[in-house]
Amino acid sequence: MHRLVQLIFCLVLFPAFSISAAGFDEDFEDATLRVDFYQYGDAGSDHIAVDRLVRQGSWAGPTGDLLDPHPYGGYVARAVDPVSGETLFKLGFDSLFGEYRTTEPAAQGVVRVFHETVLLPYPRKTVRLILSRSSREGEETVLSETEIEPGSVAIAVEHPRTGATVVDAHIGGDPHSTLDIAIIGEGYTADQIKLFRADLERFSDLLLAEEPYSSRGAAISIRGVVLPSRDQGCDEPTRGIWRSTAVNASFNALGSPRYLLTEFNRDLRDIAANVPYDTLVIMVNHERYGGGGIYNRYCVFTAHGAFSPYLLLHEFGHSFGGLADEYYTSSTAYNDFYPEGAEPVSPNITASTDRAAIKWADLVAADTPMPTPWDKNDFDTTDLAYQVERREIDAAIALATRTAFFEFELDALQEAAGAHAADRVAAVDAFMESSGSMGIVGAFEGAGYVSEGLYRPAIDCLMFSRGVKELCPVCRRAVASRIDFYSGK
Repeated sequence: MHRLVQLIFCLVLFPAFSISAAGFDEDFEDATLRVDFYQYGDAGSDHIAVDRLVRQGSWAGPTGDLLDPHPYGGYVARAVDPVSGETLFKLGFDSLFGEYRTTEPAAQGVVRVFHETVLLPYPRKTVRLILSRSSREGEETVLSETEIEPGSVAIAVEHPRTGATVVDAHIGGDPHSTLDIAIIGEGYTADQIKLFRADLERFSDLLLAEEPYSSRGAAISIRGVVLPSRDQGCDEPTRGIWRSTAVNASFNALGSPRYLLTEFNRDLRDIAANVPYDTLVIMVNHERYGGGGIYNRYCVFTAHGAFSPYLLLHEFGHSFGGLADEYYTSSTAYNDFYPEGAEPVSPNITASTDRAAIKWADLVAADTPMPTPWDKNDFDTTDLAYQVERREIDAAIALATRTAFFEFELDALQEAAGAHAADRVAAVDAFMESSGSMGIVGAFEGAGYVSEGLYRPAIDCLMFSRGVKELCPVCRRAVASRIDFYSGK
């Protein structure tokens, strides 16, 4: 009964879930409204306070369907006509605070504050912006409501951050009819702009060579923006290294040594405002393995390591495609990221093995067993042992860096780490190839940081193991749908 009451409340509060009958030009201008806000709390609390409103350049998103049909993300932004109650714009997203809520410090009541941004087309008339938390059952809890008057003096009109270099890497068409990707250079000094250009070209070519991006190249634009940093690289707290860089990216995000993010959202957005964009990528001038991706926020990857191509493709799968991690043996900073008994909203993992009800049922052959058997015990034994060894090597490198080991000793440790990782990737690839399950779509147990009770669609995929490899058919279809939405297909 309580859930029914909640559902009725949501239907009254958000009566329109279909696209507005009015055209884009009647409701919006071809400009961007940037809404900056603070999100704060702990595991048991979640609050939003709007920081400021900023009018920016041309709207990069679609001008047809403004109600994103993809149900991904733990939060929803809606622009609602306050008179009719009609939803004019809708976008799902995740946030850094949303991830923080699942960590141990948050569970212990440690309150933290994070800065976030939502972009929407600039309204021609007063709208009510509603920011809500979305449950896995689709229910929404309102966290903030703001009346926005387009002519208000409270809306800042500012130029983008000056001093940045803009590079057009690949232009597929008009921003309204393409997915617009902005790659932000981080940790490139003033004398490394040529290096940034080369890295931008290399990774743009990489992305456009992989499916589903390659077949949709005409629907994708990629632009690079770099503001020179004082220092090269980024912060590495566990190694005692701190650098002054454009967007202050840092390893050890949320306490996880390899997790690389930035908490300096305003700096990032001010720099990115130099170009129209739907999604952001932060390319870090560093060789260490690390990255991260948060849906409809940004992804981060290091540009000069052996696994940099994999990092870009994998993390972009998170931040743009809404794809979940399919691996489950690596340590993370999260507790119960996917609560037991709830179906994840991500398109590529599920708690169900019901052939008729599973999200990708149309891709499962009639003779494929559900759940789909695989040599999970053998894989777990070897991979868990590898993870222990990897953490030991990482700890030794961190200790060596903090205690100023001789350079040749540190180099030897890093070389050993690289060889260790490469050996494991080769072993996993060989294991998968010999499994007899490659190319089968089913329900393989082990996904979303959970060994039991969650399932992935393929035995291997870019979202499961390291290396430049194909997205499985389910992931590929999900990402293609996102591109088509932004390109107005």
